[in-house]
Amino acid sequence: MSVLDRVLLAGAVEECEPVTPSMRRVRISGTGLRDLDWVPGQHVRLKVGDLLSPQVWLSGFRDVLRTYSIWHYDRGGILDLCVLDHPGAGPGALWARGAVPGTKVLLTRPDGRLVVRRESPYHLFAGDETALAAFDAMLRAVPAGEPVYGAVTVPAADHRLPLARLADLTWVYGDGGASEALVGAVRELSLPAGPGTAYVAGEARACQAVLRHLVRERGWPRAAVRVKAFWAPGKRGMD
Repeated sequence: MSVLDRVLLAGAVEECEPVTPSMRRVRISGTGLRDLDWVPGQHVRLKVGDLLSPQVWLSGFRDVLRTYSIWHYDRGGILDLCVLDHPGAGPGALWARGAVPGTKVLLTRPDGRLVVRRESPYHLFAGDETALAAFDAMLRAVPAGEPVYGAVTVPAADHRLPLARLADLTWVYGDGGASEALVGAVRELSLPAGPGTAYVAGEARACQAVLRHLVRERGWPRAAVRVKAFWAPGKRGMD
């Protein structure tokens, strides 16, 4: 057993099913997953590579772990992840394709700072389909009475997850010009005069475009914008 195996939590795949044309829900359960400290929006790092594989050694161990937001969590030891499947799939997507009930799983404890800020005047969500699992968990955590605004880009309507507070979000469909499409949709939102808290996640360039818009055009303080880049074109280790 490797050092990595000793520090990771153990579980097993309970269910694995498509929830959109490009997304698989993977339910993982185990006694070691009970009573975790989890805040909606946080992620785990999932072991998807074999440490004994020559390919893993050649890649400098980049292909051992992949990061996934927790979609749902039950303190009895059950958590759901959403794994994106896409052309030219990387280690994470390939792992999910082969996952079946009983597949052994090792993963880290929940971590991350993309979480809901308490007592914000309002909340703004902006991202693409890779942010949907995190956004849904966070939307369910927004206190009742606090307004929500948002813009999300997905390839088509059937790529949407059934998010909480769905009516509060603007959906943009299509694969081309993701950065322009997302920042354009955010620019068109009728937001209150003062800043709230923004949660921006997905493709790195689109995230930076939304950040620049909020800070330069709307005058938001940088501290009011929480950014998490989940992927970038051509960059490994972000699937």
